[in-house]
Amino acid sequence: MQNSKNHYAFISIGSNIGDKIGACRKGIDKIKGLPSCFVTDISKFYETSPVDYTDQDWFANCAIKIKTEYSPEELLFNLREIERNVGSIKKKIRFGPRILDLDIIFYDNIIIDSKRLKIPHPRMHNRYFVLQPISDIETDFIHPVLKISIKSLIENLKSDIQYNCQKALLIK
Repeated sequence: MQNSKNHYAFISIGSNIGDKIGACRKGIDKIKGLPSCFVTDISKFYETSPVDYTDQDWFANCAIKIKTEYSPEELLFNLREIERNVGSIKKKIRFGPRILDLDIIFYDNIIIDSKRLKIPHPRMHNRYFVLQPISDIETDFIHPVLKISIKSLIENLKSDIQYNCQKALLIK
């Protein structure tokens, strides 16, 4: 483990196969079960249209904020293990269907650009299904590269043509 300092991370969670909300909740429960993770906040759940590869079912999406002692690499390793344990297999189609997808969006305010890990997530600012759940948790969080708040990123996206292809419905 990196050290005993607590770090904060935002994790985007999604599923579009089977019991979508159940898979997301199972992922959250498994994150809660990690010895060095504490879930501090959970967003609402949204039903969202697929992006990039659109010939698939809609997704259930949410986000969580965690406090962790894991390094970003250790956190990524644990998230991939959780995906496998819940039933996700190697994706046959990039951006295609998945039982559970767990992505690190932010980790403190650090920037990582390695072959294995990119933080902040490189496409998050164009993804309403990521931005809206994070906004439920912390709308004023500042993107460490773009130097703009989550709220402003959503406003910018809504004025962009890409947004017209993305829909999100609050799941009650």
